[in-house]
Amino acid sequence: MSSNVFVELKTPVAGAFKQPTGLFINNEFVEGVEKKTFEVINPSTEEVICSVHEATEKDVDVAVAAARKAFEGPWRRVTPQQRGIYMLKLAELCEKNLDLLAAVESLDNGKSITMARGDVGAVVGCIRYYGGWADKIEGRTIDINPDMFHYTRREPIGVCGQIIPWNFPLLMLAWKICPALATGNTIVLKTAEQTPLSGLVFAQLVKEAGFPPGVLNIISGFGKTAGAALASHMDVDKIAFTGSTLIGRTVMKAAAASNLKKVTLELGGKSPNIVFNDADIEEAISWVNFGIYFNHGQCCCAGSRIYVQEGIYDKFIAAFKARAQQNKVGDPFHPETFQGPQVSQLQYDRIMGYIQSGKDDGATVVTGGERHGDKGYFIQPTIFSDVSQDMKIMQEEIFGPVCAIAKFSTEEDAIRLGNDTAYGLAASVHTRDLNTAIRVSNGIKAGTVWVNCHNLLNHALPFGGFKSSGIGRELGEAALANYTEHKSVAINMGGKMF
Repeated sequence: MSSNVFVELKTPVAGAFKQPTGLFINNEFVEGVEKKTFEVINPSTEEVICSVHEATEKDVDVAVAAARKAFEGPWRRVTPQQRGIYMLKLAELCEKNLDLLAAVESLDNGKSITMARGDVGAVVGCIRYYGGWADKIEGRTIDINPDMFHYTRREPIGVCGQIIPWNFPLLMLAWKICPALATGNTIVLKTAEQTPLSGLVFAQLVKEAGFPPGVLNIISGFGKTAGAALASHMDVDKIAFTGSTLIGRTVMKAAAASNLKKVTLELGGKSPNIVFNDADIEEAISWVNFGIYFNHGQCCCAGSRIYVQEGIYDKFIAAFKARAQQNKVGDPFHPETFQGPQVSQLQYDRIMGYIQSGKDDGATVVTGGERHGDKGYFIQPTIFSDVSQDMKIMQEEIFGPVCAIAKFSTEEDAIRLGNDTAYGLAASVHTRDLNTAIRVSNGIKAGTVWVNCHNLLNHALPFGGFKSSGIGRELGEAALANYTEHKSVAINMGGKMF
């Protein structure tokens, strides 16, 4: 193994450690074919952490060939029970290395170490959950004719390309690989170019868990090269993408134009957070605050559109302002930090552009609206009030610590406003009235609706969007359907031809 594919790093939590920087193909870290590298930036300091090897189209070919060889060879001969054992071992190793994985996540993503530890805990739970599914992928027998025997099988699709985002690097990795591995597929996964480090540390654990070479390959690279090569590759049987709706359309076009590969997409959102007059104000504000500022607002289901019933509007604004100003913004390794920096200069500039748009359009800045500090990509938690439905900050996904608040009068208004968007990923409803909660939940066109809470996800619950928020579902039993083909078998047991 080349010394050019590791570098010594250090974090306040994990201390010194050896960071892989190569492409993880066939259970080994290797340099790219063209030996290209790119820098990884610490969003808290704007300084270079290290450089990693960049996957080009040629490297994608190598990784796909490795995945195909594993799928047609050793992985096909592994029993479902053994697949589950590998996954449970991987979960155990992640739990054992929780502090290291969380520290690396905080280092190159910027999220608080507390949130990062929570992410890794969720990764462990997700791997264990799907490890339990591995030997429960079942077909059916169907009684049609006494002279025939009919049954169905659920077979793995084959080589799966997976492209994950930068906002939850390890958690999105787990969401993608777990149902694919449980159902017997092999994988080439591309991490986001902004946050490749934790996925490479995770790759070491894949090998240690005993997975055969080529089953799970993890590469670092850019969307326009490595991502595009995966989406259009003729030997990739399925592509899964999490990211923006704009790029999701591009991925879908590439899949259709190549070998018409299967596609699942988990895309953008502009989730409504609806607060009724009868809501417990203190509780509602706690959840609204968590709903928008969790993960620095870099969350596809962030409750960024807040609709408050007119009877409590002014009271809500004042109390929410006070709560948002309590959020600790700063060094992600400080134990009290809630909000770290945005992930990159590009994302910082994009968010600040939306803040300026809100100001220019005449929305009221209740709090925030400026940079936090003078180093790193930090932005103050920002609240806009008096926002009209046609403003950009109400219609477009900002993906940052910025929310837009408007008032509504009736339940019908709340449902109409909540659905007035191209997206349909999530929503939340805050009320003491169960009937109101059920009616509004049923009326909102979104894949997930929370009542008196927000951003509570679990590996057992399906997650995905309506409308422009995607195709297919992550998590739960529903995700297994994304990675299996149904085969029908009909056996003539002696009947004559009609």
